[in-house]
Amino acid sequence: MKTSPRRGPFVAAVLAGLALLLLMVATAGDVYTPLGNANPGPSTTFGFAIVRFLAVIAEAGCLGGLVFASFIAQGRKDGRLSADAYEAVRFAAGCGAGWFVMAVTAVPFSAAVAAGLPIEETLRPEVLVPTMSATEEPKAWLCVAAAAAIASIVARQALAWRTAVTAAAAALAGALPLAAVGRAAVGAGHDLATNALLLHAPAASIWLGSLIALIARLSRSTAAEPFLRRYRRLSTVCFGIVVLSGPIGGIVLARPDGLFGRYGLVLAIETSLIIGAGLARMAWGRRGPRRRLMLTELVLLAMATGGSVALTVLIPPSFIADPATVQETLLGYNLDAPPTLARMLLGWRPDLLFGSAAVIAVVVYLVGVRRLRGRGDHWPPGRTAAWLAGCAVIVVVTSSGLGVYAPGTFSLHMITHMALTMFAPVLLVLGGPVTLALRALPTAGADAPPGPRDWIVSLLHAPVTKFFAHPAMATVLYTGSFYGLYFSGLFDKAMPFHWAHQVMKAHFLITGYLFAWVVVGTDRTPRELPHLARLGMLFAVMPFHAFFGVALMSSQTVIGYTYYHYLDLTWVGDLLADQRLGGGIAWASGELPMVVMVVALLAQWARSDERKARRTDRRGDDELDAYNAMLAELAARKT
Repeated sequence: MKTSPRRGPFVAAVLAGLALLLLMVATAGDVYTPLGNANPGPSTTFGFAIVRFLAVIAEAGCLGGLVFASFIAQGRKDGRLSADAYEAVRFAAGCGAGWFVMAVTAVPFSAAVAAGLPIEETLRPEVLVPTMSATEEPKAWLCVAAAAAIASIVARQALAWRTAVTAAAAALAGALPLAAVGRAAVGAGHDLATNALLLHAPAASIWLGSLIALIARLSRSTAAEPFLRRYRRLSTVCFGIVVLSGPIGGIVLARPDGLFGRYGLVLAIETSLIIGAGLARMAWGRRGPRRRLMLTELVLLAMATGGSVALTVLIPPSFIADPATVQETLLGYNLDAPPTLARMLLGWRPDLLFGSAAVIAVVVYLVGVRRLRGRGDHWPPGRTAAWLAGCAVIVVVTSSGLGVYAPGTFSLHMITHMALTMFAPVLLVLGGPVTLALRALPTAGADAPPGPRDWIVSLLHAPVTKFFAHPAMATVLYTGSFYGLYFSGLFDKAMPFHWAHQVMKAHFLITGYLFAWVVVGTDRTPRELPHLARLGMLFAVMPFHAFFGVALMSSQTVIGYTYYHYLDLTWVGDLLADQRLGGGIAWASGELPMVVMVVALLAQWARSDERKARRTDRRGDDELDAYNAMLAELAARKT
């Protein structure tokens, strides 16, 4: 049977990546005995590698196809999908179905590798269920399967742009679980390696999947300059993320000594393939036979995917040469010395997720301000200062010595919590980022496809935005998070996992931003509230923060005892006393942000009344002018 001309290049790319993967696995040697694990046999080893590779390819097709449909293909002004976007969404839905099948298939394979048993024995329920409950990777594959199913179902029903974006968000969520629980999440430096992989995996999938969708689009028609321009921008960003994050994670796991072994060789091959794909992309972006260079980029990315999957099979050299301590297992690094002012100021360890995001947010914001001023528009310096201060708070509490020591003690953790929930969000919303974006971004012409400005406007009016930005919902999330996290046992279960720390940081920042946006935000909210109602919201949440701090100070049970006990930081002392100190920090630190919000709200209220008074005066002047004109007209008639 002959392969369709449209599918031939894709099949060839997948086969090339699969061949490279099987070659690397076949020459890897014994990857189980050095770790003290039983060998599950070649059928399980090779079968799991093949299933994982196909799952990654299907993930790229689903996520990249949805990103292509949402942000690259030409949309319509009424919010409906164009014909090209609809084709990409249908392609993504099919890939999502295949992704779901591969993820479900990977569950028993991952359990078989963890248990050291052949796949046929692991399929028995009495073996599979206990293994799944005792290991994390099979659970992660179940999460991937759920996300793939949601993305595929939503994409299949998508006719509007917002629906495609919703499906893309589900697919993006499915690209993260494996990065959070793989070998990168174990041992010394796992905080750096996990964060790098959380950036690497979705960026690589978006790059590969959007390229596949673009080639499929060009096979139907060559008139696609807007597609090419937007793809070039997206792929440049993805290339930068992938080419930096991959080596960072690999070097952490290999250590400098391990770079000269088999693991380092595979890492070098993968990185070289990614760089080659990036060079091919830049070449067809400027000159040369476009389709041939596109296919070269596709093949190189598929082979790099095979190398990436091979790294999950090989043993990271650090596991053998430098076994992790208990603290490195839990934190990724040791905290042998107590925190001092010098260590807090100088002991930086970058948070590749939040620290990098804050720095990028600063750069993008300043570019927007420069664009406004370049065309003669005014932007208040106070807003710029507020935004920069908010981003600085995020960088300090996540990447400085404070961020390094925060996971070790409850009191320092509470400082991070309060800073991300109350201090940073207030400063960020006072910066008015949405207003700046709407003023700085160009408006798409009548015949032009929707652009970033149109996307922002559409998302601001989306039902999900209106739901979470509702005053009642924002208040419940803002106040209920404190009690739901610390008094439900969830904190105890989350602390041993690095990915849970990152989820907590994101939750703190998002819920704090939502509440501050509704109360004192410079940007317009979907539901405008009178200033008196906003002031009432502020006064309503104040007692909840006070009660939370008092409850911590009066508690007789150590929250997260198992985690802190295993961490065994000798310089901490009494865990209950440290927890009470954290309660005092929560009780005291909530006052200053509330005062800032009250002052900002009163200032906004005064400016609003002043504008209203000026409008009333102008209306009164207009009415007086009209009255005088009427009298003059009557006098003229009598004359």
